[in-house]
Amino acid sequence: MKPWILLESAAIPGGGQLQLFQHVGDFAIRVGREELMNSRQHNSEEAMARLAMERPEPNSARHVLVGGLGMGFTTAAALRELTADEHLTVAEFVPAVVTWNRGPLAHLAGDPLSDPRVTVYQGDVAELLRKQVMTYDAILLDVDNGPHEMTTSSNHWLYGDRGIASAYRALKDGGILAVWSAGPDDSFSYRLRQAGFSLNVVRVHAHGNRGTRHVIWLASRRAKRADKKFPETKMSQQARKEASGSEKEPANQ
Repeated sequence: MKPWILLESAAIPGGGQLQLFQHVGDFAIRVGREELMNSRQHNSEEAMARLAMERPEPNSARHVLVGGLGMGFTTAAALRELTADEHLTVAEFVPAVVTWNRGPLAHLAGDPLSDPRVTVYQGDVAELLRKQVMTYDAILLDVDNGPHEMTTSSNHWLYGDRGIASAYRALKDGGILAVWSAGPDDSFSYRLRQAGFSLNVVRVHAHGNRGTRHVIWLASRRAKRADKKFPETKMSQQARKEASGSEKEPANQ
């Protein structure tokens, strides 16, 4: 059996090391002995993008923010939901991850960074959230395996009260904050509701229709008009098919 081969290591701003491994055609990114992600399990990341983007079409071109590039699967899935005149900004904290997505990882998700609709922000997604007001139609966060950070303690802010409030301000009315996590976190659900979001929590298989389930929060900034509100209790037929086996918690209206 062929071993995993270390391809590259990169410093995490603020401390620590990310390591990129390859095993035949599979890739993994690790922090120490902990695996952040691998190229075989990305069903839940793609489901997050589909679910966040399935609200009714807005009157103007959408602008989507993706926090955390990973291996590009979330960005690629969101691009498939956008039209030619819409735009996506992806923020990545670790410069090497951007380099890897333009190099050895590019083919995995179809090289989404080469799409002309994409702007790469090399830095902390929190900086964008602090600066923007009613800018984004959807914010998709796949940072540090969810609210329980692994790579940097600065993500306490992102998933804490101030980060959630900043995400709320950065969204347009009726916009969606979608958050991916390796596991559930009731306190995070509580913070989202306290900030004024209406909420659905979905569990989706990481790979296929069996095994580990990941958690996706779908939090809607309440729109001024009821007809713009995110349809929390409905999913498109395509999303139902592709996220088959998922479980939902009741929506909080």
